[in-house]
This record gives sequence, C-alpha cells and structure tokens, in this order.
Amino acid sequence: MSAHTPAHASSSPYFVPQPSRHPITAAIGLLCMFFSLAAWLNGSALAPIGVAVGLLWLLFVLWQWFGDAISESEGGKYGKLVDGSYRWSMSWFIFSEVMFFGAFFGALFYAREFALDMLSNVNTQIIWPDFASAWPNNGPADLVSQFRGMTPWPVPTINTALLLTSGATLTVSHHALRENHRKKACIWLGITILLGATFLFCQGYEYFHAYNELNLKLTSGVYGSTFFLLTGFHGFHVTMGGLMLSVVLIRMLRGDFTAEHHFAFEGAAWYWHFVDVVWLGLYVVVYWL
Repeated sequence: MSAHTPAHASSSPYFVPQPSRHPITAAIGLLCMFFSLAAWLNGSALAPIGVAVGLLWLLFVLWQWFGDAISESEGGKYGKLVDGSYRWSMSWFIFSEVMFFGAFFGALFYAREFALDMLSNVNTQIIWPDFASAWPNNGPADLVSQFRGMTPWPVPTINTALLLTSGATLTVSHHALRENHRKKACIWLGITILLGATFLFCQGYEYFHAYNELNLKLTSGVYGSTFFLLTGFHGFHVTMGGLMLSVVLIRMLRGDFTAEHHFAFEGAAWYWHFVDVVWLGLYVVVYWL
C-alpha cells in the first residue's frame, strides 16, 4: 500500500474480486508449454518453439495478474483479512518448499547411510569384491567414470558468506522501511539483490570447475545426481527470490508500501531467509560431511 493510500481503506471486511480471465489464460499457456515439452522429448522439431511460446504466454499472463493484484492493493481494497490470507498462503508455500528440499536431503541420507552399507555387505562382496563404502563413490564395478568430490573451499564458503551477508542487508532494509527511511531501505535492498546475483555467478563458476576439472556431472552416480539436484534447485530458488526482491525494489522506488503495511516486502524476505537456511544445510551436508 502506498504512502498516499490510507491503511485498510476497504469498507468490506473481505475483498471479493470480479470474475477474472487470468486462470483460464494461464492454463492455456501451461497446456501449450507442457504438451510441447512432451513432443520435444519425443523428437518433434517444432516442439521447442511451442515451449517458448507457452512460457512467454504464461509470463505475460502472470505479469497482468500480479499487476491487477498490486492495483487492487494500492487502491485500498485489501483489508486485514486479505492481509492475513496472504500471510497464511506464503507460510504454506514455504512449508511446501521445505518438504521439497526435505525429499532431496532424504535421498542423500538414504544413499549414504543405507544404500552404501547394503552394497558393501558380505553377500555383495562376492559379486563386487573391490567395492568400498566410501563417500563419494563411483558405484559397484566403477559403473560411472572417475570423478573427484566437491570441497567447501573456496567457492562454497564464499557463497555462504554472500548469502549470510545478504540476509543481514535485507534485515537492515526491512528495519529502514519500518522506520519510513525509504531511500535507505532501497539502497540496502539493492545490495541484497547484488549479493544474490554474485552468489549465482559463483555457483556458475563452481559448476564449470566441477565439469571441466573434477569430471563431476549429473551422471556421476548418486553423488553427482544429488549434488546437482540439491545445489541446482537451490540456485533456482535464489533466482526466484532475487526476482521477488527486484519487483519489491521497483515498487519501493515508485512509492508503494508504508511503514506499517508492506507484506510484499515481508513475503519476499521470508522466502529469502528460507533460501539462506537451506543453503546452510547444503553447505554442511553436501560439502563438509
């Protein structure tokens, strides 16, 4: 809500929007994208164009949809009940993301604590006498090409410092907004976004190093698959979080939000702090243990 809009200006306890075209148009874009993706997997030459068209269509619909929601908020149509529903929705969304990463952490734990132990017992030693239950592992009979595992130095540690610092700068920005120091809030939020972009650049360099110098790939057994899935999806979430914060920064620069009402900022901040916490788990489990 902008500074020129009174807080909770809606006279209704809950805002009920008019019928919208956005759900059906978004569904059309998704259908086009996923049908084209299926055709792509089956060798269709024109399928990549369909995927691109469907994705661009979906992004255009989301641009309009979020724009309508922002206009409704800035128009004073959202009261306390709508604000509460947004908070619960964001909370459950983050919970679903916790479960998403929990599945990958669980797969890594199973591979290390159970699968390796089963492959190294007495019975399998008859089949694969040279197999050792060490981590990382090339698998029985060296089914994948030789590779070297990742270490925490120096890029992962640098990335840890970058994300922890970004969490601190985001908190400073939030406190500045609550104190109505808009310029200070924008500066610190911009620094947060820059730190996130630097993290992604360093992760790209790390992947280049892994592929070309360590021969570590997505096909490098369970170690390679869990490493790239965990760190890759985390990088994707950093990208999404950076986009959220960028939209928030643009809105702050144009005068949206007040010191008391700025859930778009808070929701994006919750998501960013969640991404920070997930990285700490990755840093310990993937790089150190």
